[in-house]
Amino acid sequence: MQWGSLVALALVAPYASALLRFPCSQLVTQRFDPLVTPGVVSPHVHQIIGGNAFNISMDPSLDLPALSTCTTCKFKEDFSNYWTAVLFFKHPNGSFIRVPQMANQAVGSPNGGMTVYYIQPQSGEKVTAFKKGFRMITGDPMIRSKTVDKNSFAAHTSTFRCWDANFSGDGSQYEPGAGLDTIDLPKKKCNGGIRSNIYFPSCWDGKNLDTPNHNDHVTYPTGALDSAGSLFFAPGSCPSTHPVRLPLIFTETVWDTRSFNSMWPSDGSQPFVFSMGDPTGYGQHGDYLFGWKDDSLQKAMDTCTDVGGNPTSCRALTTQSDAEMNRCNQAPRVNEITEGKYLSALPGCNPVQNGPNPATMIPSCDAISTTGGAPAPTAPVPITTPAPIPTPSPPAPTQPPPTPANPDAPMQTHYGQCGGQGYNGPTQCQAPYTCKAQNQWYSQCT
Repeated sequence: MQWGSLVALALVAPYASALLRFPCSQLVTQRFDPLVTPGVVSPHVHQIIGGNAFNISMDPSLDLPALSTCTTCKFKEDFSNYWTAVLFFKHPNGSFIRVPQMANQAVGSPNGGMTVYYIQPQSGEKVTAFKKGFRMITGDPMIRSKTVDKNSFAAHTSTFRCWDANFSGDGSQYEPGAGLDTIDLPKKKCNGGIRSNIYFPSCWDGKNLDTPNHNDHVTYPTGALDSAGSLFFAPGSCPSTHPVRLPLIFTETVWDTRSFNSMWPSDGSQPFVFSMGDPTGYGQHGDYLFGWKDDSLQKAMDTCTDVGGNPTSCRALTTQSDAEMNRCNQAPRVNEITEGKYLSALPGCNPVQNGPNPATMIPSCDAISTTGGAPAPTAPVPITTPAPIPTPSPPAPTQPPPTPANPDAPMQTHYGQCGGQGYNGPTQCQAPYTCKAQNQWYSQCT
């Protein structure tokens, strides 16, 4: 979602919602999940973003801002960690490869990662920032079916958007999770990639920083949604059991599925599967571990009221460059390959389980369960049965975008797309902006 689009949506909403919107690049991808399996290797792969104090156990007493030396997030004060499952493509011959990511709209050039939102309610009620040691989870990685009331908050907390080229298509005018967005993985080819949308609970019991299942201390607001199913600007109210209003955390992850459209299964079934063996998307989930420095988040909630979410509009916080964000990373600690080549099976013990019954853990799993130096990803290797596999080409950020032959051609606006494979829109930017290639598929006026 573009900042300009956010402003437009806010203007037509009954009330304006103040928000922060910022990118966080990838810190590491590996089988760690310190909330569900602290101290041991996780059953499935996650992509982690945020502060580099992240580790396999994440004791609640840790002072993450003090222990971190950098963060992958745009705001220097945010040393929190956020993580989600990773999407893989299943080739017709049964092998798997991680789906690459592409830059979201108007976020610059992060290396993978997510776009993070902190949204305040339309009512203007007091929002209380999270406390040190707070953590929570949304979603259930084991479910493979879902029955929900389409007008409820729960129906729109985890969804997917099937983009047409250049982030367009039917339903693109709606907020994330509304309109034509689906609660399961799209069942058709998405010419502009797939965006994952995850909303976290925003009502707290005011007592517990965590609970054994990591979600009983929080819940979603109650109340009816509009006809489009918009949770983004839904007012709602916190129930008496969870009376404290928190910032609504929302994350977007854009999966670049375009290069796999030519390998779509002949039976028409969608070929993507999450790292926990979920081909439905119902098991999409997210984890959050608070780590903002001092009272910086509370100050931002109190003073940053920009409805467009531009990071530079929040003077209470400090931004960093894309280069600084991308330099912050960790080496994987689990000695296994998770990306960069086709794999015979998903990392861990995660056979594809279609449901509708919940997935089950595999007994006597022989996957690597210890930490140590991990090998660097190797170059993709061809799989010759049933045919050589065309693997996604690596990004080429240094390649200059195409220059228009016609000087009178339409000019693209700030943060608009100006190039990339398959793109046929304006390729020249309005002054003083320049067209910069982020990967082979996407160039942006910055």
